[in-house]
Amino acid sequence: MRGIQEIMEAWAPLDIAWERDNVGLQTGDPDARVRGILVTLDVTESVVTEALRHGANLIVSHHPLLFRPLRSVTTRTSQERCLAALLRKRVALYSAHTNLDFTSGGTSFALAETLGVATEGFLRTPFMLQNKIVTYVPPSHADAVAAAMAAAGAGVIGEYESCSFGAEGNGTFRGRAGTHPALGRSERLEHVQEIRLEMVVPRRATKNVVRAMTKAHPYEEVAYDVYALENAAGEYGMGAVGTLRRDVPLRAFLATVRRALDAPALRWSGDPRTPVHRVALCGGSGSELLPDAIASGAEVFVTADVRYHTYHEAEGCIALVDAGHFETENPVVAAIVERLRRETLSRGARIPVRATSVSTNPVRWSM
Repeated sequence: MRGIQEIMEAWAPLDIAWERDNVGLQTGDPDARVRGILVTLDVTESVVTEALRHGANLIVSHHPLLFRPLRSVTTRTSQERCLAALLRKRVALYSAHTNLDFTSGGTSFALAETLGVATEGFLRTPFMLQNKIVTYVPPSHADAVAAAMAAAGAGVIGEYESCSFGAEGNGTFRGRAGTHPALGRSERLEHVQEIRLEMVVPRRATKNVVRAMTKAHPYEEVAYDVYALENAAGEYGMGAVGTLRRDVPLRAFLATVRRALDAPALRWSGDPRTPVHRVALCGGSGSELLPDAIASGAEVFVTADVRYHTYHEAEGCIALVDAGHFETENPVVAAIVERLRRETLSRGARIPVRATSVSTNPVRWSM
């Protein structure tokens, strides 16, 4: 089970999830051996039954079953019956919700791929998830300490690794009685040449990097500083934006959206004759990203759960398409399946991974 958690969290770290979200392992033994995985958008009683039928002892869902605290676990509600069945049959449940929405290749990127949109990046990058670690090390050990920090996850800037900065300076210290300084002697003020070594690090890796740094450092007591940075983390964000291979009228693009997502209907605004080349997207509820979609230069914004007044805000600026919450998020199920199959095979594990055949969409349309 821990291997599956590692795969999912390397892709969609828990610490980028919305603060009130509930992501990660929801039920099950983290040390249990995974025999089969069923991937679904939602957890329903039919999905649990399907998992049991296929011999899957792990369900990976996008929407958490446990979102708000439960006061009891009986059989009164579908949620409680699902939870009771999972516990009784020893089927684990892992959920990746807003952390999967906010990562590259996640929910909005899967939607883009389904619609034939070549993505260029996120619509908004609000996450500040980096620290900077500064330490002071003798020149003779600077390379070794930097290498240890890089191996633990520090020094990654975009597509570059082992990035660091060093500046020479003069350091002073006086070791008290009983100390064993690497340079000089105790109980004497020492002046030594040092390198001020700086490296960026993801906040979630900071403890590991500090541990690696202190292990590689020659000093008995290691001086270091950790600074929180306000740099946007480019690998995480909200929504996505990209382009079509060729321009099409909005009318034709709407037909593509409906067909590709198997949407029973679309709510939309805009001039059906408008040529569409650049497309903004947000799987699920993305109305708050409308200003970002407009600023991106997109001709159309595809999302779900759009409020009435949002259509007024979009008028004259961008075409707006509400294709449904389930419909715009469901493509991520196939993305999870593909990721888990590829990563488990690369680890030498042959675990059956399949997408649910159950439609968990609770919304019905009368045409």
